[in-house]
Amino acid sequence: MLRALMIILPLALTIYAFIDCLNTPEDEVKHLPKVVWVIIILLFWVVGPIVWLFAGKTRQPTARGARGGGGWVAPDDNPEFLKSLSDEKADEDRRRDDALFKDWEDDLKRREDELKRREDGGEEKDA
Repeated sequence: MLRALMIILPLALTIYAFIDCLNTPEDEVKHLPKVVWVIIILLFWVVGPIVWLFAGKTRQPTARGARGGGGWVAPDDNPEFLKSLSDEKADEDRRRDDALFKDWEDDLKRREDELKRREDGGEEKDA
């Protein structure tokens, strides 16, 4: 089991670092061009991925929510999001949606009436 872990763990680390390097924008790569980092990761199987993770890319500070002064904030803690719920734009969107829904209802009622007329007309002809 330990032998398998000694192969699987570095392989997983290499795959993770390789994909992370490929997905990193060129302007966030530090010290070397991205192509060189890919070669380092693939050639130096264990050391390459570790060096990439620590020195190859500019890391963003972790988000600490509302208390940390930046980063991602949950919608119910975000005053801008809460303000947008009662905004005029939201009211306009609701009015537009209500008008669209009413149009759909009117169209559906018209189609149902048309089908009833066809059915009633067809039954009278058969009798």
